[in-house]
Parts: sequence; C-alpha cells; structure tokens
Amino acid sequence: MSADPIQRIVDEIDRAADEIVRFTADLVRIPTVNPPGADYEPCARFLGDHLARRGFEVEYIVATGRPEHTRVHPRVNVIGTRRGDANGAVVHLNGHVDVVPAGDGWTVDPFGGLVRDGRIFGRGVCDMKAGIAAAVFAAEAIQRAGVRLPGTIEISGTVDEESGGFAGVAWLCETGRIAKARTDYVIIPEPLNVDRICVGHRGVYWSELTTHGRVAHGSMPFLGVSAIDAMTEVLAAIRGELRPALESRVTAMPVVPARARHATINVNAIDGGQPLDGIQTPCVADRCRAIFDRRFLIEESFAAAKDELEALIRRTLGATAGVEYELRDLMVVDPVLTPEDSPVVSALDGAIRRVLGTAPTLIASPGTYDHKHVTRIAGIPHCAAYGPGELEIAHQPDEYCRVDDLVAATKVIALATLDLMGCRL
Repeated sequence: MSADPIQRIVDEIDRAADEIVRFTADLVRIPTVNPPGADYEPCARFLGDHLARRGFEVEYIVATGRPEHTRVHPRVNVIGTRRGDANGAVVHLNGHVDVVPAGDGWTVDPFGGLVRDGRIFGRGVCDMKAGIAAAVFAAEAIQRAGVRLPGTIEISGTVDEESGGFAGVAWLCETGRIAKARTDYVIIPEPLNVDRICVGHRGVYWSELTTHGRVAHGSMPFLGVSAIDAMTEVLAAIRGELRPALESRVTAMPVVPARARHATINVNAIDGGQPLDGIQTPCVADRCRAIFDRRFLIEESFAAAKDELEALIRRTLGATAGVEYELRDLMVVDPVLTPEDSPVVSALDGAIRRVLGTAPTLIASPGTYDHKHVTRIAGIPHCAAYGPGELEIAHQPDEYCRVDDLVAATKVIALATLDLMGCRL
C-alpha cells in the first residue's frame, strides 16, 4: 500500500470502478420519473441501505408539508452522515434522484442501465445518478484508503429538482437540516463536464398569462372576442419587441453555452379554447393561457423583468375591446454566484488539476439547479456544482455518462472533500 494518501484514495477508486458502474446502473433501473414522482421512496431506501452498510448514520426526511407529497407519490429524501473529527468542516454532497420522462427516440431501454463501449446508458444517468454514485464512492474510497476523516461528510439524495426542488433541497433548507450554522460547504455533482466547475446560474421568472374574451358561435366569430387571437398578439409582441431587446443584453457571468449569456424568454406551454381531444362544438375561444419562462441576468432584477413583461402586455392588449387578462407569478429564482474566493472553488480547482492534469474552466449554468436553495434559504455561500457527464447530453434520448468521466469525477470529489476539511494532502 502506498504511503501517499492521495495515491491510496486514487487507487481505491480505480479498484472500485466496476462497483461504481454497477451502482450507477442500479440507480438508473429505479425509474424515478418526475412527474409524477415515481419510486422516490424505493430509491431513497436503496441509497440509505447502501450508506448504512458502510457505517453512515441514515435519515429519511419526508416533505410532509409540501403539496407535492401524496400517499401515492411520497416525497422522501435521504441523508447519510459519516462523522470524523468533530472540529472539522461539514461537507455536504447533494444529488437529486428524480429524472425527466424518457420521451421518444431511444435505441436502448431508458431504464435498463446498459453498459456498452465505455458508457452507461439510461434516463437520468447523466442528470444526475452518475453524480450521486461519484459522491457515494468518493466517501467510500476515503474510508477504504484508511485516511482519517478530518471532518464530516454528508451525502443526500433529494427529490423534485427537475420541477424546482421545493420538496427536496428547499425542504431540507427550510427545516434547517441544511443550514449555515451546521453546513460549511456544498458540492452538487451536476453534469457540467469533468473539467469545469459551475459557480452559479441565471435567474428565472415563470409566469402564467390568461386572456379572457367572449364566447360566440364559431360561424359568426364577429359576435365574439377570441382569447386566442388576443394571446397571439402578445406572442407576436414578444417575438418582435421583447426578444430582440433581451438578445442585446449579455451577462458577465460565464454562462454556457455562449448564447445563454443573453437574457431569454420562452413560451413553455399554451392552451386555449376547447380541448383538442373529443367532440368539438363551434365556439369562439373565450379563454387562453400561456406559460412564459424568462431567464434574467445577474445584472438585471426580477422586478425589472416583471415590469418589462407587464408593460408589453399592457401596451398590446390595453386598447383591445372586450379582452381582459391577468398575469400570475409561478416561480421566481434570483441568480446565484459563488464568491470568487470561495474555498469550495479552490478545492475543486486543485483536485481537478491533480486528477486530470489540466486547469478547470469556471462556468455558470444556463438553467437553475439546487444551488439556489442552498444560497437563498440556507444562507450558505460556499456551494458549487461539479460532476460527471456532459451538460448537452442531459434530457436527451440515449442519455449516457462515460465511465472514465465517472471515475475521474469520483477522484476529484474525494480529494476536494478532504481539502475542504483542512486536510492538505
């Protein structure tokens, strides 16, 4: 056995490579699809049982106060804790267990956990069950290498990140389980590529616009007022006025890909008139709804983004006779940015240089992830995302994670965790 603790940890991870792959594939085979939130509890138990067998104290935390939590689809989170030196730092490694629906276009079983040609395939393997496996085996390797733990490691598997994380990390933060007073550093192994560290994300403002018209017989539409026509005017104004204005704004944050450094707006969904399925009757649509997804920059503000959208709607519909409308906020998340001098960034930077032999790139995410809750609710500034997988592969058909990236990320997380605890290896 090597006298060098870094080498011992690296060797243990290399020896455990097949175990890490099997564990990842087993996680993929639990179809934790969100919506509706399927198999969250079996997945939490799978993780908890694995951690308990390896000496972790295990807690199951159910988000009973959230409307998403139901008897059919319980919102069950799991946290495993391994304690070392009580005076050392607490490093929390968090991953979400939920995955988006598989969708069409797959050439392999999306929940089969296929391993082929140096890749693990399956829905959620990239985003982010490989990351959970990396966190689990990073802690495992430290123990197997016989390296004294100079602090405390926590590993959590949480729910609902794909739909906002409110019954997952937000719930743990709101109830004080993740809190500034007890948690020093947080690493979230999201799939941002193994040579990159993610230090934040843009803001998001989701809103619902409802237009109201007046119903009339479809053969005499001039006697009614179409809510769909009114919504069409708003959509045209967004395309012709708002979108060009947003595209002219660029953030100084290192958001990737490059086009995501601009402010953006997307129409996530639209619904109006009668349901398309079933029997139709000839009616002018008296109601139409659209969901807007506005991503705003750290140089902007939520208030300014909302005012801008409201003003556009008011200009577009204010003079249209017979049309009423209402704009309702659905979700607001401010941008987050890890401090430049954060120890969590320097620890990951050093570990990446040791493992990969290259200097990492600092990036920011185009979309939000659970960093928002760690910073906004728990008040913990020292949070960053780092994990295996390629960002562009997430949510795609034939989603995969490269085995070599998974093994490399496990090494980086293990070394960075020890560094954050004050162990200068």
